Amino acid sequence: MTTARIDARFKALKAEGRAGFVAYVMAGDPTRDQALEILRGLPGAGADIIELGFPFSDPMAEGPPIQRAAQRGLKAGLTLQGTLDLAADFRRDDDTTPVILMGYLNPIESMGHEAFARAANAAGVDGLIVVDCPPEEAGPLTDALDAEGLSLIRLATPTSDDERLKVVVSRTSGFVYYVSVAGVTGVKEAQTASVAPAVERVRKASGLPVAVGFGVKTPERAAEIARVADAVVAGSVLVDEVAAALDANEPAAPRVLAKVRALSDAVRGARVAETV
Repeated sequence: MTTARIDARFKALKAEGRAGFVAYVMAGDPTRDQALEILRGLPGAGADIIELGFPFSDPMAEGPPIQRAAQRGLKAGLTLQGTLDLAADFRRDDDTTPVILMGYLNPIESMGHEAFARAANAAGVDGLIVVDCPPEEAGPLTDALDAEGLSLIRLATPTSDDERLKVVVSRTSGFVYYVSVAGVTGVKEAQTASVAPAVERVRKASGLPVAVGFGVKTPERAAEIARVADAVVAGSVLVDEVAAALDANEPAAPRVLAKVRALSDAVRGARVAETV
């Protein structure tokens, strides 16, 4: 069952006494070949888990950086099937790093829940985050994913009260993604003082690890979040490096992987520094 990779990774992180680093990148950004080079370099640069976005024309939860990344991915011709093919190419060389697809429901509905779940499993995908699929409407998709051993990872937010959390975490597996700020990605910075109690509340409700994202832009902030969360997610700050590489007419992978190293080093050192 592919979902075992997620559980194994969080078990290993717990044994190491540290939080994990989750790197979000967009499929096909800026080209398919460069995106694959970035993917293959992420584990060596310190990514414990990979979130692979599949391009969509109306990414409603995203701020300008990821919106532009989605447009670049679409321009490069990356469909949902193309994203799965990209994941399969990555998986041929790496059988341990969890890969989570992140995106929107429309392309999955177009493919069909069962067909998507089968294709995702065959590609070596471990889980799925669907930004615009509320729990009340997720039953058929969850059934299809369960049949293939894939995790549906849900989003909890600052506005999720205790009653809503019960609904959000129902049939969730792998981990819960806590959206640390109200609004879209890449705009506001996460505030550790408010994140810490929220993470504890989500852990208690779900019994699962909690990854925090939507507001991690610097190594300093990544380290702060790593002290209170099970994993730290960075996305907009990484796709910004792709844009910067394009502006400078340079290959994207070196810039993206350098940023991943800086952030993952901060995450890895956070709890060690706390105990010194």
